[in-house]
Amino acid sequence: MNKLSVKLSGLFLIVIILFIAVSCNGKKKNSGTEDKTVTILYPNWSEGVAYTYLAKTALEASGYEVILYNLEPGLIYGELSKDNSKGDVFMDAWLPNTHKDYWKQYGDKLVSLGVTFNDGTTGLVVPSYVKINSIEELNAHKAEFEGKIYGIGSGAGIYANTLKAIDAYKLDFEQITSSGPAMIASLEKAIRDKKSIVITGWKPHFMWKRFDLKYLTDSKNIFPKDQCEIIARRGFVEEKPEAAKFFKNFKLDESQLYGLVAAIEKNGEDAGAKEWYEANKELVDSWK
Repeated sequence: MNKLSVKLSGLFLIVIILFIAVSCNGKKKNSGTEDKTVTILYPNWSEGVAYTYLAKTALEASGYEVILYNLEPGLIYGELSKDNSKGDVFMDAWLPNTHKDYWKQYGDKLVSLGVTFNDGTTGLVVPSYVKINSIEELNAHKAEFEGKIYGIGSGAGIYANTLKAIDAYKLDFEQITSSGPAMIASLEKAIRDKKSIVITGWKPHFMWKRFDLKYLTDSKNIFPKDQCEIIARRGFVEEKPEAAKFFKNFKLDESQLYGLVAAIEKNGEDAGAKEWYEANKELVDSWK
């Protein structure tokens, strides 16, 4: 072998060694890189919309692609429980009571990441100027309320509990289902006209900040207390630990939530969430 061949062979060997080193380093780096796509499933409830769009805004600021799907709660639980789920996270699970049937069916295939709001309450709600104070009094004032309880979609836990209340209290009332915004529009119109109305209400919800309202006393304890939790599909924490950390730390108090909802109402989901995020950037970024 002549000197030129030796030099070429040596050079070739160096190139191979460098190629292997670069390839190995590249693989090592890639193996530790988190998939920066997160899919959030959410219902058309004011606090759920607010949580979801704030999370979307904050994660996008950190380079994530965030995909949103608006679904009924039963479909959300069912989708997240699948082995090949298209979703990652649901930010407004009312547990352990209001969504207990969904959790009983799907909970063994889901993971709770954290609590966004501790003191979640539900019940039948009326304007404070209405004279009655308890569910038992409704039948005696049926004409005043036109025999209607204005509610939200039939997939919501509060819908099922309202049916239980109608049965337990032997109410001669019909539950009218609609969307959350439609229910609030009915409430707003009744208050404007100083008429009596009863709706299915819950906290946290911006209605308590906007209107003077009260729960009707529930002596039979049909409507439970809950906490609002963030739940995820199995495997999410392991596959996307940085995003999971954000959701585990995500938490708003009632005042903060209502401020976020107000910004979204004024400017729309994306613009409102971005405005609130920019004004509260230190807080939100501390969750990451």
